Amino acid sequence: MLYVRQIMTEKIVTVEMDDKLTVVREIFDHLKLHHLLVVENNKLFGVLSDRDLLRALSPNLGKLSETAKDAETLQKRVHQIMTRKPITLTPDAVVTDAVNLLITRNISCIPIVDEQFCPVGIISWRDVMKALVAKR
Repeated sequence: MLYVRQIMTEKIVTVEMDDKLTVVREIFDHLKLHHLLVVENNKLFGVLSDRDLLRALSPNLGKLSETAKDAETLQKRVHQIMTRKPITLTPDAVVTDAVNLLITRNISCIPIVDEQFCPVGIISWRDVMKALVAKR
């Protein structure tokens, strides 16, 4: 049996609920990842994806047509666009449970939390695919 702890990504990047989207944009621009975990006092409160950020920002940013109102979208806070109360699993969950959740809930990642609801990892469909390829 394959467990979540065996394939989850342990190197997680977190942001806080009051961080501005300028911070989030910097992280996504410089790190090769698609999800940030939103924490407060090291407890998980939400998830923010690169797609959430793209939806929240003006498409005119960085273009000649950019206005002050467009630039203002970078001043929004994480808590304004994050997914609250994300579906989570523990490291001892089986990977088939994770796959089932990813498919049935149409989500792209699942934060992995400990007993205190502190994030210890994250699993995405990419992690599942990598594990399948590694088993060959």
